[in-house]
Amino acid sequence: MHVLITSDTVGGVWTYTQELVTGLAQRGHRVTLVSFGKLPNPHQTAWMQALTNVDYRPTEYRLEWMETAERDIEESHHYLEMLVREVQPDVLHFSQYCYGDIDVDVPRIVVAHSDVVSWWVGVHGKEPDDSPWIRRYRDHVKSGLRAADLVVAPSEWTLDAVARHYVVPRAKAVIYNGRNPEAFDPGQGKQDLVLSVGRIWDEAKFISLLLETEQVSPIRVVGWEQEPGREKKALPACPKNVELLGPKSQTELRELFASASVYAATSQYEPFGLSPLEAALSGCALVMNDIPVFHELWGDSALFFRRNDPGSLAALIEELKYGPGLREQYGARAFRTACQRFTSSRMVAEYESAYHQVASPVARAA
Repeated sequence: MHVLITSDTVGGVWTYTQELVTGLAQRGHRVTLVSFGKLPNPHQTAWMQALTNVDYRPTEYRLEWMETAERDIEESHHYLEMLVREVQPDVLHFSQYCYGDIDVDVPRIVVAHSDVVSWWVGVHGKEPDDSPWIRRYRDHVKSGLRAADLVVAPSEWTLDAVARHYVVPRAKAVIYNGRNPEAFDPGQGKQDLVLSVGRIWDEAKFISLLLETEQVSPIRVVGWEQEPGREKKALPACPKNVELLGPKSQTELRELFASASVYAATSQYEPFGLSPLEAALSGCALVMNDIPVFHELWGDSALFFRRNDPGSLAALIEELKYGPGLREQYGARAFRTACQRFTSSRMVAEYESAYHQVASPVARAA
């Protein structure tokens, strides 16, 4: 099967794309991959070098959620339509809503990785004010969802949010994101170290919860400290036990995950969360903000602190520091759940099934 997949090179969507495209190519499928947004760095594309059946087409078109993206959306529509006619894929797999309605006769899947309105509600507790940008964005999302043969989301919570804020898809499915367990090292000796990964300026990641209270264990935070375009904004003061490490490579992150005994998932908005999964595959105990999606995914495999409460978070970290048996128990639980539910092989197999579903003659005739 030949699948055309769109992606962007920022954050978790690119990691998801790497796992999916690698798995599809290894199973003998042909992939045309198109990326939008910033052009990737060489280290971001090194994984493609051994995949002979992947045709990569990077672009710099702005992403659909950006306020000044309207012209780019129009131009990238035309670009994709011409590309589809050129390469003639069997299935289209869009990681952006706005391409769900492109004018080609090919079955299509739209993946709801995230969206502006549910992000706004998660962070601000209300929908964004009506504005020309938000109206345009909502129209693009609704149009793409309506035109999709199947809408996929990485969690039930995300699928419900899409239906609540936009339209109910005519066909929908949950396919949990996955990572390859072999990429991580759960057997390394653990240190008294708490790790968290996320953009420090991003209110959704809510890393500031770790900065508001003195911590009994050393805390390491990985991620960009400054929002692009706002590099002069002052950062909050760090408690003495918290160290901001900035961005790290995949190799460096692997070592940090391997040595940390606890992972703090502080997000107040999260459609899935790849970093907690990577921590679980590294044998870390998960301490998570009390939000519905984390309960859906991890259940009793994680410990939950009161929602957005830095004192409750600090208390759980202290409990795990002085309870090594409890820490090991929850590290083992998280690892077991990750290996059972959130592997890349399972994710790839479920996408294969979805592609066959939308491309079948019966589905096309419906």
